[in-house]
Amino acid sequence: MTMNTMSYRGYSARLEFDAEDHVFVGHVAGIKDVVGFHGDSVRALETAFHEAVDNYLAACQRLGQDPDKPFSGRVMLRLPPEVHARASAAAQVEGVSLNQWAVHALSQASKPSHSKLR
Repeated sequence: MTMNTMSYRGYSARLEFDAEDHVFVGHVAGIKDVVGFHGDSVRALETAFHEAVDNYLAACQRLGQDPDKPFSGRVMLRLPPEVHARASAAAQVEGVSLNQWAVHALSQASKPSHSKLR
């Protein structure tokens, strides 16, 4: 299976292609509820993803519960002191803040083609 992602209204989805069933399958990522969808083409998958997010938000509203929100962008990390020191030094060398350096490093490391934690 090949994996990729797409985004809509601040929500992201993990996508896979099931070669056996010849269908694209997706699941909304980063929320506690299970929201899945599928399509037999990229266009159908994208439409199904948008409908799934819209239906999820509408169902939460009907039930009077707050939907899980997409990530806020705020992260608190605990690092070994030596990693913190190396990252801080690398940021200084680049002439940017540690936050800017970390955003760049995490952006590069989290690209789907670079994921090593599967």
